[in-house]
Amino acid sequence: MKNENRAVCPREHLTVLPAIVWLALGLGPCSAATAANLSPAEARVVAAAAAQDAYALQLTERLVDVNSGTMNFAGVEQVGQMMRAELEPLGISVRWVPMGAAHRAGHLIAEHKGTGGGKRMLLIGHLDTVFEKDSPFQTMVRRGELIEGPGVCDMKGGLAIMIGALRAMKTAGTLAPARILIVLSGDEEWPGTPQSISRADLLQAADHADLALEFEALAREDGHDMGSIARRSASDWTITVKAKSGHSSQVFSEGAGYGAAYELARILDAFRREVREDNATFNVGLGLTGAAAELTPDESGGSATGKTNVIAAQAFAHGDLRTLSNDQTERIRQKMQSIVAQHLAGTEGQITFEEGYPAMAPTAGSRALLKQLNNVNRDLGLEAMGELDPMKRGAGDIAFVAPKLDGLIGMGAAGSGAHAPGETADPKSFDRQIKRAALLMTRLSHSGA
Repeated sequence: MKNENRAVCPREHLTVLPAIVWLALGLGPCSAATAANLSPAEARVVAAAAAQDAYALQLTERLVDVNSGTMNFAGVEQVGQMMRAELEPLGISVRWVPMGAAHRAGHLIAEHKGTGGGKRMLLIGHLDTVFEKDSPFQTMVRRGELIEGPGVCDMKGGLAIMIGALRAMKTAGTLAPARILIVLSGDEEWPGTPQSISRADLLQAADHADLALEFEALAREDGHDMGSIARRSASDWTITVKAKSGHSSQVFSEGAGYGAAYELARILDAFRREVREDNATFNVGLGLTGAAAELTPDESGGSATGKTNVIAAQAFAHGDLRTLSNDQTERIRQKMQSIVAQHLAGTEGQITFEEGYPAMAPTAGSRALLKQLNNVNRDLGLEAMGELDPMKRGAGDIAFVAPKLDGLIGMGAAGSGAHAPGETADPKSFDRQIKRAALLMTRLSHSGA
């Protein structure tokens, strides 16, 4: 720490712990004031966490170098078995739950029963990535001060940080009382259906927990780590329009009507004018119209044919809806349905909604957890983390348990470029994230349930 900052460290704290302890904690001498707030057990945890950084980075590379695209079932299970090999030596029981009924690989479920009576913690993560076996982006490499690879940030770095924190707690002797459930899904990037099957184990785990910690990527803004307590929903919708066809000279007439193209345009423009709300977005990702039009089975494309002198007979639009609460989702869906039902002459249409990710709205309980995390930051000599705008956070598995549990998001690695070739993570974030997670879980395991 620079000399000009020494004035903020009162001299009366300098004899609380010897300098060798500050160094073991990964804190400089001017962090003696923060070290003074650590119990002996917590000091051991932070020192043990500081020793996990290199191991976590090595584990990240091993995990990244195994392709686990969602539909590569063998690869997803292999990553699950690699995580089993890390968890079982810590005294954590592990089981693999196949998800053939949901057309996915499966989930890893783990439990540390613990001997204490503190908070029961649910740790959430995922084994899969968006990069399938045919992707050219397959292995981790160093890029200057960053590491690059498929899922290095989303979220194999987070898996390694989780392991690093648990290993530190084991070394320091604070894991024994901790009551921890772990659910690592194999299909977070492309959830299996029906969700009543694919998310049943996660929901069941939530019934036996008091709070949730999600180890997806750490958010940063303007160089500052941010705390996340909310995630917006993500679900898809499809509009299908049918209309009378005929010669274009008769369009708008009572007999011919307006055609499918005008009806689709009316609907989408009414969405823009009448349905918008704070914290909600609805994007049109694909639109088709013509004398004949057809979507592909996965609704990611399609085809249309037509002539300038023929009234369009068919139209489709496919898009997503993102909201901050499940109530907002239902309210917006009802508005959309009402607009679609107001047909122009000679047309008919419908809108359908697909299963997706629910919303995780901010709660007082989650804000209290963020306050506890900021107490950890204070005692580690790290700056306080502000609350991230949920508009800047995508959907995730923790939202499924949000109606039951308060939680924190972003316990994993900082990085950028997720879901695209060139995805990176910042190795420097591993050290502080392992320390944060290990110290926070240690404290939660001793706080009243």
